[in-house]
Amino acid sequence: MTVWDELTGQSEAIAIFRAAAADSTLGDSPIGDSAMTHSWLISGPPGSGRSNLAYAFATALLSPPANGGGVEPGDGDEATRRQVAARTHPDLAVLSTEGVIIKMDDVRRLVSSSNFSPSVSRYRVIVIEDADRMQERTSNVLLKALEEPPPRTVWILCAPSEADLLPTIRSRVRTVRLRVPDVAEVAELIAQRDDVDIATATRAARESQSHIGMAHRLATNEDARRRREQTLDIALGIHTVSGAVIAAAKLLELAGQDAKAITEERDAEERESALRSLGIEPGGTIPPALRAQLRTLEEDQKRRATRSLRDGIDRIMVDLLSLYRDILLLQLGVDTEPINLAILSRLTTASAASTAAETLATMDAIATARKRIEGNVAPALALEAMLISTAR
Repeated sequence: MTVWDELTGQSEAIAIFRAAAADSTLGDSPIGDSAMTHSWLISGPPGSGRSNLAYAFATALLSPPANGGGVEPGDGDEATRRQVAARTHPDLAVLSTEGVIIKMDDVRRLVSSSNFSPSVSRYRVIVIEDADRMQERTSNVLLKALEEPPPRTVWILCAPSEADLLPTIRSRVRTVRLRVPDVAEVAELIAQRDDVDIATATRAARESQSHIGMAHRLATNEDARRRREQTLDIALGIHTVSGAVIAAAKLLELAGQDAKAITEERDAEERESALRSLGIEPGGTIPPALRAQLRTLEEDQKRRATRSLRDGIDRIMVDLLSLYRDILLLQLGVDTEPINLAILSRLTTASAASTAAETLATMDAIATARKRIEGNVAPALALEAMLISTAR
């Protein structure tokens, strides 16, 4: 088994990183002159597997050279894979934000640590997930590190698109673009990894639009499937302006439920782990001297909840776009399989009740609402304006 086996639909990108990792094992030079370089950007749409590929590449770089044990150069080893998965490898540094933006102080600390020599591996690898969440002044802090990188440090940035980063950052990284995996590829991965039947995995892959993370949730979480079905039901039931206002409140409530479901279990695990590390029994009294540490954890969890709610609202928007995309294709007579195949009869009814121009206007309203929410407009107002436009 290699570190690349659980990645799907990205054979071209895997070949690039595999060659780079293999090249890095040759010779004694810090960074090779051919396939390997000191800074990378993995770009691709949400759910394409950017971070998974980043950590697979990190594992390959941090693994000891192949010693004849059946592992080829660039394939990584099992012990390193477990350390990287647990984020406990001494030569791996990770920056992933639970908030809306990446803080400058966090980037400064990362840049400072990048100057340390690797302790057990050939390289020190630094992964920045969601690098697009850095503001311009924060990006400039990172830029200085990329301009004069230490000889044994490798940066791996992840972002949806090159355009999300400053031109000066883009000019100093090698970009590898990922594609959207096919539904069949994602379904096969979910069926094998999550032990679900292929029909459920295929429906989840199709309705998630090949977003691997969302396909996993839809295939394994009945509540997530129910909330998605309710989203489509609410949208198809809007006929008046007053109904649109009520629907906006319902959609916001669904987004909140989805966000809470994602964060609640994780918050409880983090708090339990923090109490255990501080030597406090479950249900025990927290000494005043330790309360500040728990307050910091609670503040981080609140920031994560804010981001999770925004992500939940955006997932609803994406589901609505898939609904109206299917309706539009039926109106135009395009012979292609709809994303929401399970409700084909309702899609056919809806397509007969409006025109293609009206459906396009609805999709434009959804896109506008996403931009407004991204610009910090109150989600309730943005959803109401979007759905009132749909009703009209």
